[in-house]
Amino acid sequence: MKEKNQIAIGSDRYLNREYSWLQFNKRVLDEAANKHNPLLERLRFLSIFESNLDEFYMVRVSGLIEQFESAVLDTSPDGLTPNDQLQMISETAFPLRLRAGEVFEKQIHPELRKHGIHIRSYDELSDKQVKELTDYFCRDVFPLCTPLMLHPAASVPFISNRSLNLLVEALDEAGEMRLARVKVPTILPRAVSLPRKKHEFVLLEDIIAANLSMLFPGVSVQGAHLFRVLRDADIEIRELEAADLITTIEQTIKLRRFGDPVLLECSASMPAKSRQFLMKMLVLDEEDVFVTPGIIGLEVLSEIAAIDLPILRFPPFSPYLPEQLGSAEGLFEVVASTDVLVHQPFDSFRSVEQFVASAAKDPDVIGIKQTLYRVGAESPIVESLLAAAEAGKQVATMVELKARFDESNNIVWARTLERAGVHVTYGFSDMKTHCKLCLVVKRERDGLRSYAHIGTGNYNPVTARQYSDLGLFTCDPDITQDISELFNYLTGFSRQKDYRKLLVAPLNLREKILELIRREVTLHKKDSKGRLIFKLNALVDPEVIEALYEASDAGVKVDLICRGVCCLRPGIPNMSSNVRVFSIVGRFLEHSRAYYFRNGGNPQAYIGSADLMRRNLDRRIEVLTPVENPKLVNILKEKVLDVYLKDTEKSWELTPDGCYIRRHPKPNEKPFNAQEYLMANPMTKSLFDSGPQA
Repeated sequence: MKEKNQIAIGSDRYLNREYSWLQFNKRVLDEAANKHNPLLERLRFLSIFESNLDEFYMVRVSGLIEQFESAVLDTSPDGLTPNDQLQMISETAFPLRLRAGEVFEKQIHPELRKHGIHIRSYDELSDKQVKELTDYFCRDVFPLCTPLMLHPAASVPFISNRSLNLLVEALDEAGEMRLARVKVPTILPRAVSLPRKKHEFVLLEDIIAANLSMLFPGVSVQGAHLFRVLRDADIEIRELEAADLITTIEQTIKLRRFGDPVLLECSASMPAKSRQFLMKMLVLDEEDVFVTPGIIGLEVLSEIAAIDLPILRFPPFSPYLPEQLGSAEGLFEVVASTDVLVHQPFDSFRSVEQFVASAAKDPDVIGIKQTLYRVGAESPIVESLLAAAEAGKQVATMVELKARFDESNNIVWARTLERAGVHVTYGFSDMKTHCKLCLVVKRERDGLRSYAHIGTGNYNPVTARQYSDLGLFTCDPDITQDISELFNYLTGFSRQKDYRKLLVAPLNLREKILELIRREVTLHKKDSKGRLIFKLNALVDPEVIEALYEASDAGVKVDLICRGVCCLRPGIPNMSSNVRVFSIVGRFLEHSRAYYFRNGGNPQAYIGSADLMRRNLDRRIEVLTPVENPKLVNILKEKVLDVYLKDTEKSWELTPDGCYIRRHPKPNEKPFNAQEYLMANPMTKSLFDSGPQA
């Protein structure tokens, strides 16, 4: 067996992707443990940690298991086999989950009690409260519960993905032990409010466990223990015809419930014999099991985090909206004269919604084209597209049905758009369309003019308040013509490979990024002032990493603001000594991508949807657009990128061994929180003098 640290580090040149992701989720967990965060926000971070870990097992771990079982011997860029990586994950993930439980039980829960927020056990309840919960069980819970025999049983009932279950141990009349399963209903709140106690809760599984005698009358119940199963959720899309893709996606959503088990999580109270039974039934080994004390399924904490106690939350925040971007006339007039760069959530997302809404209403607008990736269950932008189609405008949308875990919403919207007469396409079966584009064609005095919005985030009003994203409004004829031709590629048979200004994956994006990095090296040799600043979510691609190593070795200063996975090893002499890597985890999820090149004193910048990962560069349709206005490039660097680089409160620095250390201010220096600064100093304040708050 390899030493744990060897597995964690990987090769001399690359950090392991899965280990790096686990380190990211550890930073999320650290925000839950951070006493400087408001109490209910700490609960929210715990819930996010659990949701992240679930998805990691359902997607990443399931893929490694499939490789291992298929005897795939290929190694990751850092030299680890699938088995090596599974071993490392097992050794790293479970201690993190244990710590999450401890953070709640030892740190957060006692503080909740001080503020009158309680998760009660049955031992703490009065007789009256027990009776009221029994009545609730009989009235609302009992009709939804269906006990199923597990042992002995003619056939084993299916246990669905992420479902919460009670394993019930009971003695029959002959004194033989029987095992049954009761699924905790998902249609009901899991955190059940006690009557007349606004902020006191009992977990639904505890209510069921306390009333098992009603589900098993005449049977001696010996115990009940909570467990849940995570399954492979990364079902491949194999359909080749786009016309059939929507049906295939619907089938995929159903199949996801039935994927192979990848993790069993069970309560510490469960006897070893019962746990072994579940493992055998699910065909899992010891390393595939979390024996978890405390609450199983920490996502329930999001229900409690939603209670109305503003004093225990981050202070209210209203995004900034300049008057010039808040009206239909003003927005198009401004964009007709100059490009505009916005930065959500610090700048209001209403400017983007207004862009589409005003286009739908403007009689001079004759066409709208839009990509839709994760728009959410309620979408003002989609409503505007529907209104535009009903008004007789030419509307075309590229709906990405394969946006993982958002497929159901996207299918609903796709069918609604089709019924309204919108031309809907679904892209490619073998590639996701991940770019964020909106094109508006408007009839003006001197002919047709196209306006565009190119973004880094989804056209989703909910995430626009939770994620940091950049967006560019422009009517640059080269960019809008590129977008128009790209839509032809997405919706038709065009196989165009050359674009005027856009960088498009998988066609030319990697090649151009490599070229720009190497250009920086060449220019650095002339003035010794080479500088690269990349802000992104993930850096995995070996070719790009090697190019950054070459730049560092030539003396170019490289700063990477990389929220999640980073496989580059910084600070290694003669390789990456000029590279710094920072990760910011704070109130908002850092989601924007920006690429800055000093370019010999004529700075150049790109923004867009692409992270520097193999999947993004080779197997997705991604777009980066240049920010060509020198003033905007300067603002992007000084008012956004430099601000993030100064953070000493929510920023972590990557060390050569793959671990992250929290940054601290220098002696006699105040902590600096980049997100708080941007809330008070949004980007568009640098472009417009004044504006109301949205």
